[in-house]
This record gives sequence, structure tokens and C-alpha cells, in this order.
Amino acid sequence: MPTSQQALKRASGYLTLGCAITILISITASQILLGLALATLLASRTRLRLPRIWIPLTFFLAGTFLSMFFSPSPLHGLPQVKKMYVFFTLLVVCSTVTDLIRVRRLVLVWSGIAGLVAIFGLVQVTTRLYELHVQHGDVYEYYVAHRFTGFMSHVMTFSGEDMVVLLMLVSFLFFACDIPKPVLIAGAACAILLGGILLAAGARTVWLGVAVAGLWLLWNWRPWTAVAGPVTILLFLWVVPGPVHDRFLSLVHPRKDVDSNEFRIICIRTGERMIQAHPWLGIGLDETKYHFLDYLPPDTRRPLPPGFYQHLHDIYLQYAAERGVPTLLVFLWLLGIILLDSYRALQRLPEGRSDQRFILHGGIATVIGVMVAGLFEANLADSEVLTMFLVVVACAYTAGEKVLPATIPSGPA
Repeated sequence: MPTSQQALKRASGYLTLGCAITILISITASQILLGLALATLLASRTRLRLPRIWIPLTFFLAGTFLSMFFSPSPLHGLPQVKKMYVFFTLLVVCSTVTDLIRVRRLVLVWSGIAGLVAIFGLVQVTTRLYELHVQHGDVYEYYVAHRFTGFMSHVMTFSGEDMVVLLMLVSFLFFACDIPKPVLIAGAACAILLGGILLAAGARTVWLGVAVAGLWLLWNWRPWTAVAGPVTILLFLWVVPGPVHDRFLSLVHPRKDVDSNEFRIICIRTGERMIQAHPWLGIGLDETKYHFLDYLPPDTRRPLPPGFYQHLHDIYLQYAAERGVPTLLVFLWLLGIILLDSYRALQRLPEGRSDQRFILHGGIATVIGVMVAGLFEANLADSEVLTMFLVVVACAYTAGEKVLPATIPSGPA
């Protein structure tokens, strides 16, 4: 390869890492760097690489376009079509981040940035709640209405990103090799900070995602911790008073017109009616927010309880309602292949710690966390969360390729 092409390939690699890192801070900066990474990658004439999930991914994108084409108002779907640009993340990461040392460094940088944000967030949340307590205001209502969002615009986006970083960091601490003691101590402290701000953010759907994905990591690290860890956390949430304790109890005892339980049930029932009416191609991209009231169940109480009715707060329900059941099934096929390929690669690894093991376990945990949280939130509809998800998936395939080469076929030079 000529020197100029090598330079372009190196530049694409650095730009790709920049895209992955800045997603924690700015979606605009991240997407600009993604565009530059893609342009320099193509200019370098590097052999392009994609994991074998490109097949279901192609069908998923085709189903998305069909839904838009047959939509009553195709222009409403343009914002969703623009988000497809994010899927180039999979291509540039697989094609340029082929060294597992880079993945290791990426996870550590992610953790450092997220840890600093968590420190600021915990201080801010504690200060605000203390001031409100002194003023004898309703602490819980204020807590729910003014949750910490980091650099993001919404608490669910921040929490989704925090979940990915936390799971990858814990996997690093459990399974990576040759971790210097200072890094181990700093990483453990950072994991505690990330867990703390996640609890303080009060995103219950992400709590569930982290809980289930965390069980996977704990069981594969030390099976007894898969019992001791959750019991310790549940006791903490149950015993320690405060808004986080109340938020935990709201899973089964929600406060009317404060917690989102009731309006989520309305979204589920409305989404089911949309799917029944449009099972094959869906109601159309982004049409759920324009026709939500048209599909409300007749027995829904009015006025509607407070909540955000612009989407259905369930990624599976959202995809089925706006894109059709076949496209949802393709999406599930895609997720299933990722889990299967990562698990098969893990089974072929030699015993002991390794960077491959930590990346593969982290990849599986991330997919599990996103899938569980997606039952109650349209998390992959956020470009920020989708970008991080694709970065982790690409890294998992890069790690797995060492033992299952066929999982990342190369394109033409």
C-alpha cells in the first residue's frame, strides 16, 4: 500500500476513535468525525470489512425504506432516514479498529470521561436535593422532573450511554489481562461512580437493563456473586431512604401523575392497535406521534396522564408499529446473530483472562442491557445510544474474528 494510502488509513482510524469518544460529549462532533472517518477510509482504498450481520441489517434498512415509501406522509420519516447515517459506524470501526489494544484504550477513555461527568452529576444532584429539602419542597417530584442528563438532552439518552460504559468497564475489570494495579483501583472507583450516577438518574428501564446484563458478567466471573451482588444492591435500595428509594418502589407503587407507569401502559395499548391495523409495513416512519390519538383505546381516561406521547417507549413495539412486524422480526434476527456469534467465539477462547474475553463478554452484556431496557424505552432510536451500541458490536466482532474468522468477511480492496 502506498505511503499516502497508509497515512489516510491511519487518519481514518484516529477519526473513528474520535467519533466513538466524542459521542459522550456531543452528537454533532461525533457525526462530523464519522463523516471524515468514512471519507478518509474510502480514499485510502482500504479493504472494507463488515460483520456478517450486514445481511439482516440490509433487510432491516430495506424494511425501513418500504415503510417510509408506503407511508401516508413519507416526509415525516426523513428524520429517521437521516439517522441511518449512524450505521456507517459499524463499517468504519470494523475496518480501522483491528487492534484490540485500541479497544482497550477506548473503553478506558470512555470510563474516564464518564467518571468525571458522574462526579459532577452526583455533586449537582446532592446539592439540589439538599437545598430543596431545606426549603421543605416535594423532594421526589423535583427529583423526577429535574434528573441529571450529563452532556445529553434527555436523562434516558444519558443513562443509556452510562449503561454501555459501565458494562464495558466492569467486563474489563473482570476479564481483561495485565491490568496495572493503579488502573484496577481507578477502574473500580470509576465503576462505583457510574453506578451511583445511574441510580441517581432514576432511569428505571436502564436499571433493569444493567441488572440483567450485570448478572451475565457476574455469573461468568464468580458465579456466587450473581446472587450476592443483586441482593446487596436490593437491600441498599430498600433500606436507604430518599428519592432513589422511592423511585425504586415506584416500579410497583407509582405515584399518580408523577411516575410514568400509567402513560406507558397507554402507549403499549395504543401501539398494539396500530400493529393490528398495519401489521405488514407499519403505520409509517415517525407516524406514531402524528396518529397517536387516532389509535387510543376507547376506554382511555381523559385528560391523558402526564407523559411523552411522541413515541411508544418500547423499541420492539415502536419498530413493529411504524415499520411492520416483518421488520421487527429481522431486527430480532440481527440481535440474535450478534449474541450467537459472540458466545461461539467465547466458547473457543482458551481459559484465563484476555482482552478478547473482556470485549466479547462486554459485547454480550451490552446487547443484553440494550434489549432489556428496550422493552420499556425506544433506546436505539437515540443516535447517541445507537452509535455506542454499534461501536461495541463492531469491537466484539473484531475480538471474535481471531477465533471465528468468517464472522467479518472483507470486501474488495
